[in-house]
Amino acid sequence: MIRRLHGDPGGSRLSRRDLLRVGSLGLRSRRVRASLSALGISIGIAAIVGVLGISQSSKSGLLRELGELGNLISVQAGSTVAGQATELPTTADGMVARIAPVTNVTELASISSVSVYRSPFVPTIDTNGISLAATDAALPETLGVTMAQGAFLNPATAHFPAVVLGAEAASLLGINSLANPTQIWIGGHFFTVVGILHSVPLVNQLDSMAFVGFPIAETEFGFDGHPTELFLRTVPSEVSQVAAVLPETVEPADPTAVQWNLPSDTLKAAVAAKGAYNGLLLGLGAVALLVGGVGIANVMVISVLERRSEIGLRRALGATRRHVAEQFLAEALLLSVLGGVAGTVIGGVATAVYAASQHWSVQIPALALYGGVGAALAIGAIAGLYPSMRAARLSPTEALRTV
Repeated sequence: MIRRLHGDPGGSRLSRRDLLRVGSLGLRSRRVRASLSALGISIGIAAIVGVLGISQSSKSGLLRELGELGNLISVQAGSTVAGQATELPTTADGMVARIAPVTNVTELASISSVSVYRSPFVPTIDTNGISLAATDAALPETLGVTMAQGAFLNPATAHFPAVVLGAEAASLLGINSLANPTQIWIGGHFFTVVGILHSVPLVNQLDSMAFVGFPIAETEFGFDGHPTELFLRTVPSEVSQVAAVLPETVEPADPTAVQWNLPSDTLKAAVAAKGAYNGLLLGLGAVALLVGGVGIANVMVISVLERRSEIGLRRALGATRRHVAEQFLAEALLLSVLGGVAGTVIGGVATAVYAASQHWSVQIPALALYGGVGAALAIGAIAGLYPSMRAARLSPTEALRTV
């Protein structure tokens, strides 16, 4: 119904119910056009919600990994002042294990002179980039990695031709199951595959390695006992203090020849990089939203031209300029709200699906949900302002000439 403001004979206004009914009239009569117009808005909103949701979910996953792996330190041999390569002493792991806050230590020795093949019939040049390393039984616990299949090396199997493959190494060798006994060719000997690791967080280079025990490496490949790298875990609150004493502990005679780093620094860099990419992706979403707004404005202008007879008839029956303006503005707002709600739902579903595929918890900021619909409303109001004013300016006689 039309209500008249007190003391203002020309200040009548439409009730909310009537405004919704007349505002949806154009959408209901031109459903395909309305759907395509709302699609432009929904694409922009879905992009913005998806970017914010996936970014927040990714950041949550990275921070969780950072919390789990932030106390992991790796130690490598550096070089002397003269620039000569050095090697870690054979006593390095025992010395590091004596540092009070250290909870786990693992040695890793790369055996670069030996290649790994699926069988002795594979050409020697086809190494697939798989490298051999000797290690101890503590590696899974220290690095926080689990077994995809089988079991890791233990003090018994470390003396025999048994090998554990990294996730990528197993894939390159075409080994997907250990249901049946499986052997590979290493340095002129058959080794039985006893386990396959999941991907190693933060230390991805281990994924393309094959691991054997130190005793068999000494027997078959002439391993001299010097590790090439140490991995250690500490009490989380003591990481900096432990790192500060590592060089002197590992090599008291020449601490400068020992290097250490925190693999978790890569996660911190990834968290920082997320923010840089978010700005670019949000900018693209804003452009899509702007294009959707221009589309709504264009559709509304065309709608005013097509419906001049309707406008003239309403004016002749007593509708004021304000009523006409409110009708077309409400139509633009409804169109944008439909697109905004659809875009928010699409963006939320996309975030949930992608987060689930990456094993992240779904994190969609409230700002993305409410801001998406709010941005759509704002775009709709701006896009519908000019067409509604143009419709309101049409005189009844001019508009009815088209009847």
